[in-house]
Amino acid sequence: MIRVVLADDQTLVRAGFRSMLDGEEDIEVVAEAKDGAEAVRLAGSTRPDVVLMDVRMPVMDGLDATRQIIADPRLKDVKVVILTTFDLDEYVYGAIKGGASGFLVKDTEPAELIHAVRVAARGDALLAPTVTRRLIAEFASRITAPPPALELNALTEREREVLELVAAGLSNDDIADRLVISHATAKTHVSRVLTKLGARDRAQLVVLAYETGLVRPGWLG
Repeated sequence: MIRVVLADDQTLVRAGFRSMLDGEEDIEVVAEAKDGAEAVRLAGSTRPDVVLMDVRMPVMDGLDATRQIIADPRLKDVKVVILTTFDLDEYVYGAIKGGASGFLVKDTEPAELIHAVRVAARGDALLAPTVTRRLIAEFASRITAPPPALELNALTEREREVLELVAAGLSNDDIADRLVISHATAKTHVSRVLTKLGARDRAQLVVLAYETGLVRPGWLG
């Protein structure tokens, strides 16, 4: 069972999301928070698999709440997904860099929301890869002088290839198809890259790939 905490200051938004998620046999909404501080407290007490976190909330905003959850070693397995609207795009890059596992547009279709929660819970792929790629590329393009990519020296040539494809938003299955390897091998490569780079999840790998200059916006089309 995937346990979810909803954090949004709008009661109707929470109710709508709860209705969609609780209708699934493998998903349970275990708590609702109306502000960031409450989200942090509930994450600590319920230990959910996924927190759906709004950005603009009273008391504490979603970005600060995300950073607090990510920094808590007791919550290392909790995945935070930022809820955003297109007029809040400027927050997305910082949220993912700060440890969020991805983001979800608020007006997403029900099926996409349910799929995103499942994907986030298993940590298998970055959410909404096509949108994520576009947004992260936009912010990464502002990085004029990437720092030396010394940490990438620990990667093999194949692992660098895998990191590049992760940065493009490809899932393990997509990576396997692109490199003509098995799904299990692709998953192993991704796990090794995560371990070697000390990254929490695939979202942080995307940010790292851009910040070190390994990939550039639009490199994969």
